Amino acid sequence: MTVTGPGAAEAIDVRSAWIVIAAYNEAEHVGEVVQDLRQRYPNIVVVDDGSSDATGDRARDAGAIVVRHMVNLGQGAAVQTGISFALRRGACFIVTFDADGQHASDDVARLLAPLHDGQADIVCGSRFLGATIDAPPLRRPALRLAALLTRLTTGLRVTDAHNGLRAMTRNCAQQVRIRQDRMAHASEIVREVARLRLRLSEVPVTIRYTEYSLRKGQGLLSGLRILFDLLLSRLYR
Repeated sequence: MTVTGPGAAEAIDVRSAWIVIAAYNEAEHVGEVVQDLRQRYPNIVVVDDGSSDATGDRARDAGAIVVRHMVNLGQGAAVQTGISFALRRGACFIVTFDADGQHASDDVARLLAPLHDGQADIVCGSRFLGATIDAPPLRRPALRLAALLTRLTTGLRVTDAHNGLRAMTRNCAQQVRIRQDRMAHASEIVREVARLRLRLSEVPVTIRYTEYSLRKGQGLLSGLRILFDLLLSRLYR
């Protein structure tokens, strides 16, 4: 099976890609997210990060492989677990994707195209190059400030440092190590890319904020927590 995306020079063999989804108490939506992705991408691993609900069952019923943390370790730790699992399964490309329905499965092909064409080692989605739907008014300034801090500390011209939708080559995934267990892992990945002198590109994607995702912590408080984690990671680096 192959899939083409905007800007793709040729069809991408989706069997070479693994989708990694970190999930904590996401039973309400993770099944729908997996089902949507499975229409085009057969290899999906959901890391159930110590959920107390039926997250793992819903993901498994929808067709994902489920790896479970016995206790909640945080999003960064769950993403690293998923990446390590995909590498062991022979993934050529790895895509990280949120469990709460904010991301669009149509954007995955757009992320994979520059990797497949050899133009980048990691491709990050940017809502500021693309679109946000129903974003809280104070969310955008917090994310722009986080991107500015990331640019100042890495020298990389990123516009959206804390977008969980990204794709990387096998070589990149083998070299980048996530040590920040929570939200600051996103900036940490960019710092690792800069340190390793890997090639980073951004592509436009759409982020949809919903009542559910805001209830799960994707509002102003989450944005402030991102900045706090980022500053702490720089202080204790």
